Amino acid sequence: MKIRRLKSAVVEGNFDWTFVRIETDDGICGLGECFFAPGLTSILRSLEPLLIGEDPRDIHRLFRKLQLAVSGAGSIAGIIYNAISGIEAALWDVLGQSLEVPIYRLLGGKFRDRVRVYADCHGGEALESLDEVLRSRPVSWEPKDPNYTVRDYFGEASDEAPSSPNDYRRRALKKRAAGFTALKFDLDVPGTHGVDVYNRVLSNRAIDYMVASIGAVYQAVGADIDIAVDCHWRYNASDVVKVARELEPFRLLWLEDPVPPNNTAALKEVSSKVRVPIATGENLFLFDGFQDIIASHALSIVTPDLQKVGGLAVAQTIAQFADAHTMPVAPHNICSPVGTLAAAHFCAAIPNFLALEFHASDVPFWNNLVEGLPKPIIQNGYIRVPDKPGLGITLNEDVARKYARKGEPFFA
Repeated sequence: MKIRRLKSAVVEGNFDWTFVRIETDDGICGLGECFFAPGLTSILRSLEPLLIGEDPRDIHRLFRKLQLAVSGAGSIAGIIYNAISGIEAALWDVLGQSLEVPIYRLLGGKFRDRVRVYADCHGGEALESLDEVLRSRPVSWEPKDPNYTVRDYFGEASDEAPSSPNDYRRRALKKRAAGFTALKFDLDVPGTHGVDVYNRVLSNRAIDYMVASIGAVYQAVGADIDIAVDCHWRYNASDVVKVARELEPFRLLWLEDPVPPNNTAALKEVSSKVRVPIATGENLFLFDGFQDIIASHALSIVTPDLQKVGGLAVAQTIAQFADAHTMPVAPHNICSPVGTLAAAHFCAAIPNFLALEFHASDVPFWNNLVEGLPKPIIQNGYIRVPDKPGLGITLNEDVARKYARKGEPFFA
């Protein structure tokens, strides 16, 4: 079996969902998904010649070949691994189909038949669609708004009213009614309102607002639902400690990305001073990016993103190391069903799995992007891991083409 082509397509969801398709001379096509990045499809085109004529079943060797090929551009981290991770997932899909076994079987078998999913509830309201540099954009699946204004997610604070604690409460009740047993809310949406966006400092007023918002969630669903919160690496260690201590009575599942994730000392400072589990990992690459923070117990919960960390094999190594240090894994995931199902195979195959993120509940066509599974894909807060060969699903190209991003290739 040899690789004939590598093709890509981009769909506008609440983020760009970039699909990779590996075509072989045996007629098997493998499907993977990459985390968004500027110039991602151009990177994929550059990597394609390295794969033509290769046996797609040599996954570890091909990973190393791609890694060495980009070493001059800096192969220890960075957006090149967004591309490589999607390619690697597609290779696992090819291998599974060729052997007629699901991906989880290739990863050593499964610990569970169902994967628990937590709903990302953002700031108590639907998250806007964001492009590859986190600027909001109008998309075709939302009603047209003639007064729409493009905004930067990490931009200057505006005069717009932030979400209220009641917005957080309503969102929590809605997701509990949908069957989810774990929810995550953003702290930084109200926290950045009216403050300097660049200095990482939180005012007492902002802290009070954060506590009131999560308190409203806890009062509404806290007896039944696990609650996690996310800071998106915006703040300094001392201010996050203030926040975490105020949130301790709510018995949070975790506090995510309180400080920049590559600052081990800052992570240690936070985790050593609070009784809330600290989670990080979505912006770290390869095993090397996780080794020190896990070994030094600078965090409590490990959150790699499988679409950019380096792929499923890399993620499994990270999970094994985390398990040796008694840490659970809760993968970050903003994907379409393609990347989500690849993550589900991984989550089924590791012992120390906690929960998998779901970020697209406001995208009306999310379930329709793939075929081969019962709908909805997430039922009562769980995904049942498919037993079909490979990934276990196929892309519905009619739906994907309808929502394809203009100016990007579509499997051409």
